[in-house]
Amino acid sequence: MAGGYDRSVQEGEHLPSVIMKYVNVVIDHNSRHTDTYYTYSSDEDLRRGNLVQVPFNRGNKLKTGYVFETDVTPDCDPSKIKAVAAVDEDVSLTEEIMETCVWMRQRYGIKYLDAVKCFVPNGKPARSGKEKEPYKDAAGELQQVDTLTEEQQAALSEISSAIEAGRQENFLLHGVTGSGKTEVYMQVIAKVLQEGRTAIMLVPEIALTKQVLDRFIGRFGKREIAVLHSKLTKRERFDEWMRIRRGEARIVIGARLGVFAPLENIGIIIMDEEHEATYKSDMTPKYETVDIALKRLMYYDGVLLLGSATPSVVSYQRAKEGIYRLIEMRKRYNAVPLPEVELVDMRQELKAGNKTVFSDRLYSQMQETLEQKKQIILFLNRRGYSTFVSCRECGQVMQCPECGISLTYHKKENAGVCHYCGKRFPIPDTCPACGSRYIRYFGAGTEKVEEFTRQMFPDRTVERLDLDTARSSREISRIIGGFSKGKTDILIGTQLVAKGLDFKNVGLVGVVAADVSLNIPDYRSTERTFQLVTQVAGRAGRGDEVGKVIVQSYTPDNFALVTAANHDYQGFFDMEIQVRKFMDYPPFTDLILVEFTSEKESEALAAAESCRNYLLSLKLQEEKDNIFSPKLSYHFKGKDSFRYYILIKCPKGLRNQYIFYIRRFGGSLADSRSTCNMTIDVNPYSTF
Repeated sequence: MAGGYDRSVQEGEHLPSVIMKYVNVVIDHNSRHTDTYYTYSSDEDLRRGNLVQVPFNRGNKLKTGYVFETDVTPDCDPSKIKAVAAVDEDVSLTEEIMETCVWMRQRYGIKYLDAVKCFVPNGKPARSGKEKEPYKDAAGELQQVDTLTEEQQAALSEISSAIEAGRQENFLLHGVTGSGKTEVYMQVIAKVLQEGRTAIMLVPEIALTKQVLDRFIGRFGKREIAVLHSKLTKRERFDEWMRIRRGEARIVIGARLGVFAPLENIGIIIMDEEHEATYKSDMTPKYETVDIALKRLMYYDGVLLLGSATPSVVSYQRAKEGIYRLIEMRKRYNAVPLPEVELVDMRQELKAGNKTVFSDRLYSQMQETLEQKKQIILFLNRRGYSTFVSCRECGQVMQCPECGISLTYHKKENAGVCHYCGKRFPIPDTCPACGSRYIRYFGAGTEKVEEFTRQMFPDRTVERLDLDTARSSREISRIIGGFSKGKTDILIGTQLVAKGLDFKNVGLVGVVAADVSLNIPDYRSTERTFQLVTQVAGRAGRGDEVGKVIVQSYTPDNFALVTAANHDYQGFFDMEIQVRKFMDYPPFTDLILVEFTSEKESEALAAAESCRNYLLSLKLQEEKDNIFSPKLSYHFKGKDSFRYYILIKCPKGLRNQYIFYIRRFGGSLADSRSTCNMTIDVNPYSTF
């Protein structure tokens, strides 16, 4: 597409002949109607990835653009083509990044700009000497490792062979909790650096960044390392991005955002706790981190290393199919056995008259552990004080008026909080429906468990780690640092405490309510339960003694809990994969969610129905029942708008075709000037 541009020459004036070059640019304009290439001229050589300023639209207002194609042959009169006004050399992207952006647009059905924004930081360069350094006080933690275990050495040798050969290869490292996976990560990164290449180390939670950073600084030094995650300030993130882009840092540590680090010659990308749902973006663009990592590594012939004590069912199946090379580490590095796990039937506790959040067994074990000067972790994957507020008279449950989901009571704020949109509402004195004063609170969250624990152990130091207390990197570091140094006796938390944290003095882990994740209406609920219980159990017994784990449940005979208690991943996988195959769920299919949002409910519904009918008319698969009828998204938080979605159970091999035709339908929707927005999410985590 080209735009007009007037270049006038005064009479009698002679200009030297200039050979114009032409480039295709994507404009930084957040509209689906401008999601295309615009051709511009330039009298200098531009390269793919340059950030430019260009006149746009009829008013020729300067807009930021990104060069996607060079050496373009114009398809219109060159005299009508506008010229590039300026080039920003500070923020430029690489050829590989531009290729990845094009691929992301095709794979996820997103706009060019959506992909570019993943790689480009907000902000402007700081003045020299004014750069912000996150974690500037991090001193590093030197852990001297004299010898590797036999399993660690075998894993290192296998991965190193691919690094030395410069061979793109994918590994799944299945190592039990405490088997020394982090040491393997650091050893292979050292190997990559020796080869003159760069590395990305990803963790599933920002809360884990500080602990990993300390270890890496102790091994590689601070100058080699940069950090990227969403809790950095805009200035910190921009300055770290510039350090990476200039080649000053060769190792990037971060959450899923780190996969977009502007490194070149990437030798390895490591995804620790690869099974975690946090690696899947649930905001636009809705990408899978492992997909992005693999795409980037294919360009550089680098190694992908996925590590977990509880690999996702999809990843383990890929290993069985030979897509990943499976490496197993079955023993803990300190040779201490895995913790003893005991299942407690809370139904029997109720029959015995115990209505508190602690079973008698958990309480007695907590007393014994504290007497032994050991620390305790209590896990409950539900924050807040009470899980819902209800009228005892009529049964009315307080709900968010915009999202339609029940509000969680937070006692500290004395408010009902929507955990979807974050809004807070005062608790009424009387029921809005029937006028009754019998307003009561039901269920327990981490805030309530903290209060009860302080009452039961008033002379002990208790801390809580969840999204309500971990509001900044500094607060996260304070809570984790206090526990690591032994200042905290009992740490209560959500899944933040279940992921990768390494504490030597934890003698007991208590899973307060294992049924929370089992009762989520999601086909992954048993997998999530097995993973959470196994992971949090793995925080116990990392010192010299066997740890203990108490798992409280109202369904202790569920196979996910039984196999987790026995540390039996293979037994869990064998049962779960049969269910997935029978039900035609991933990894045997892909689930594609197509969402339509509009201020008019009728327009969103009509667009969803039209899309479904269009896809059915293509006859890409025989099963009509695999393209489900439109459903209203009750959890959608958009104000004064409605969202309908269709779900497609897509056989393997048809994913790209479906995305192509869905995008084509979306294009026709945009051309019709519909106010309805369409988004695509492949294998979503937040629909069910």
